[in-house]
Parts: sequence; C-alpha cells; structure tokens
Amino acid sequence: MTARRVADRAALRLGLLAGLIVLWQVATTASPHVFFPPPSVILGRLWDGWLASPAAVSGHLLPSLARLLAGWLTAIAIGLAVGTGVGLSRRLAELVEPSAQFLRSIPPPALIPLFIVLLGIGDAMKIAMIAFGVVWPVFVNTIDGVRSVDPLQLDTARAYRIGRRDRLALIVLPSAAPRIFAGLRISLSVAVIVMVLSEMVATVNGVGYVLVNAQHAFRSVDVWATIVLLGVIGYSLNLGLGAIEARVLRWQGGAMRLGT
Repeated sequence: MTARRVADRAALRLGLLAGLIVLWQVATTASPHVFFPPPSVILGRLWDGWLASPAAVSGHLLPSLARLLAGWLTAIAIGLAVGTGVGLSRRLAELVEPSAQFLRSIPPPALIPLFIVLLGIGDAMKIAMIAFGVVWPVFVNTIDGVRSVDPLQLDTARAYRIGRRDRLALIVLPSAAPRIFAGLRISLSVAVIVMVLSEMVATVNGVGYVLVNAQHAFRSVDVWATIVLLGVIGYSLNLGLGAIEARVLRWQGGAMRLGT
C-alpha cells in the first residue's frame, strides 16, 4: 500500500469521525438534553476534569493503567506459556480442554465476590480479575497458532537435529505469531472492559470508580467525559500494540513479496 493510499484512508476515517461529531454538536445544540450534552461540553470536561488535572491523573488514571497493564501482562505470560505447551502436546490438550472451556465460559463480573473474598479489595483483586478475564483469547489463539505450524518445517528441523528449544524459538513461535497477536488485540480490548468493572465495586480510586460515582450523582457530563477517556485509552493502547505487531511481523511482508 502506497503512502498516498494510507494518507487517503486516514483522512477518510478522520473526516467521518469529524462529521459525526459535528452532527452530534448541531443536534444537541438545537435540542438540548440533560443526558446528551454537546461534544464541546464533553471535551471541555474531559480536559478540565481529567487531562489537565494532576489529582485525577495521579489519583485515578495512573492507578487504572497500572492495574490494566499488570493484569494484561500477567495474562500474556500465562496464556503464552500454557498455550504453547498445550499446542505442542495433543495428550495435554485433551486433558486441559474441558477445564479451559468451562473456565472461559464464566463471565468475569460473576467472580467479583469470590475475588474479593480471596484477595480483598486491593489492587491484587483487580489485577487477578483482569488477568482471568483476558487470558483466554491469548491462550486459545496461542494453541491455534502452535497447531498451525507446518509439520514439514518441524520434520526438517528434527532431521537437521535442531534442538527442541531452538525449534520453539525459531520455528514454532514465529509461525504462530500472527495468531498470537490476534489474541493480544482481543485481550487488550477486554482488559479495558474488565478494568472498569473491577473498579466499580469496593474501591476508592480508578476510572471505573469515577464513572460509577458520576452515574450515581446524575452528572451526565462527567459520565460522558469518562466514557470518552476510556475510548482514548483503548484506542491509544491498540495503536501501540499495532506498532509493535507491525515491527515484529515485518518479515511477513517480505515473505509475501518473495512468494509472488
């Protein structure tokens, strides 16, 4: 894809977003509603109440981001390690699959009382809940990626007496990387959701705490500003992950060009 086409697509996306914001602004200005404030008011509150407020950033935003990243990275470590082992062993997969399918079907919010009983109401509970909620996309996609490795490559590596560790590092994980990153993208979006849910119960700070308090007080502008903030957080994290993915998987573009 040429630079001009990339720029055109970016301009189209931004233009569509700007058009929707303008329509929202016009509609809410012409017909004011207490629960649907204009975007200009929401963005002003987002700036004043969040981005330009050191107390909100240090007291709520940074703790939420720390919990999100801690839970997400914990889920990545567990999902990659266990998923790779299960993907490499059919016998282990048959043993683990029933338990995994049962656990992944449990909605994370349903486990909030259990996590509170086991871990209290501190950060450990929230991090554990985020990790539990997001580990499954990483786990499942890692298994699928490992199982999709070309058997011919593995047989060739064994014929040349390449060790198991080197096969894993040089063949299995690189081949499984596209599906693993697909799981990471899904898990990152889920992590934002579970982070908010975990902070709505038995907590004294965080973005979710601010959101639920604003809802209870019927502060609709604060609710919308916090929702927009969550969208910015999710979008920024996905942009960062996309940049890492493009760098890690840049060999794919070269391989595809060589194959054509």
